[in-house]
Amino acid sequence: MTTDKIAGTFRAFRNRNYSLFFCGQSVSQIGTWMQRTGVSWVVYTMTHSAFMLGLTVFASQFPSFLFSLPGGIASDRYNRYNVLLVTQIASMVQAVLLAILTLTNHYTVWGILALSVVLGVINAFDVPARQPLIHEMVTDKGDLPNALALNSSMVNLARLVGPALSGIILVKFGAGICFLINGLSFVAVIASLLLMKLPAYIPSPVKKKIKSDLADGFVYLKSTPSISIIMLMLALISLLVLPYNTLLPVFAKVIYKGDAATFGYINSFIGAGAVAGSIFLASLKPTTDLKIVLLANSVIFGVCLMLFSHISYFPLAMLFATLTGFGMMSQTTICLTIIQVNSHKEMRGRVMSYIAMAYFGMLPLGSLLIGAISQKSGAPDTLLYEGIIALVIAALFSNFLRKDKLNRKRMERLKEAEEVVMEKN
Repeated sequence: MTTDKIAGTFRAFRNRNYSLFFCGQSVSQIGTWMQRTGVSWVVYTMTHSAFMLGLTVFASQFPSFLFSLPGGIASDRYNRYNVLLVTQIASMVQAVLLAILTLTNHYTVWGILALSVVLGVINAFDVPARQPLIHEMVTDKGDLPNALALNSSMVNLARLVGPALSGIILVKFGAGICFLINGLSFVAVIASLLLMKLPAYIPSPVKKKIKSDLADGFVYLKSTPSISIIMLMLALISLLVLPYNTLLPVFAKVIYKGDAATFGYINSFIGAGAVAGSIFLASLKPTTDLKIVLLANSVIFGVCLMLFSHISYFPLAMLFATLTGFGMMSQTTICLTIIQVNSHKEMRGRVMSYIAMAYFGMLPLGSLLIGAISQKSGAPDTLLYEGIIALVIAALFSNFLRKDKLNRKRMERLKEAEEVVMEKN
């Protein structure tokens, strides 16, 4: 890779505020993945139930669906910086409470689920504020797609490191230490926020009733099919395919006869593939058609998930786990990039809340569904079905994704023709 290519891949770091945010979030996300891995492993160890794994994901993410619209309104009405600062402090408190319960041996499955619900409510306000705030961190708007791709690479790098660390710490020190480390990791992101120098916040002069704000957001999506169709694809993938990771503890303990470290390694291989995919996206030229990349990666995701599902030889299975992570990564990253770049500034918070509904609403429902199906069909067959469904969804949306490229080329030709006519006149 040439020096210019490397500089282009990391060009968003020219923005000081974004660099601070990236560093702080990198530490915090590692802690988040450590906690997420620890919670899943503790619940499965206590219950040995795939359905309870699905219920755990449901408890942590369905509240984000229920409160995502109020979260989006809060993001559009109030200072997003302040909203994000509050949600990070609240998340730190939740992690510390979980650590105290575990370290004092007062935890139960239902206690863990209750704290997971609390985290889900916090995330409902965090996500709609976090993503639009990146726009304010990036002074050169040409760097925005690169910033979003690098943000995804940071999350996926945490997915690579966090579960591996969590697996080791779970075996040697227990879940309580994982949760405590996550609580401490929020210090980094809170410090990065406090060090930022953002433009002065200008409150919106007109504030409608909440019901009007919700209606305006829905009308905007309805009248913007280039956004709403991508959101529909994300919703279907989140409901029927992305919950595959709900069953990973079953693969670690039953299929591969392993322990918490094995579970961590599986997540880390998937994270490695996702990191590679994120770097690939960040290195793309600004003129690249992201919708075609989304279509191709959806196919890779489906095929590799099918292959991973029925391979019991661990090293080979990890190869396909890595490729699954590569294909999976584009689902949310490209969808977020397309939607944010094309949505109006005053609508971004509400648009992000609808994305949160599509993701956080469908994923927990899908986790319950996948957990229930796995109880009857077994984890390998369930993952096989999910891979097939990924290919079906890619086929259903392929016409829209390819048609948009053809329409764009047609518009470019028309524009060139108009320029030629203007020059002659």
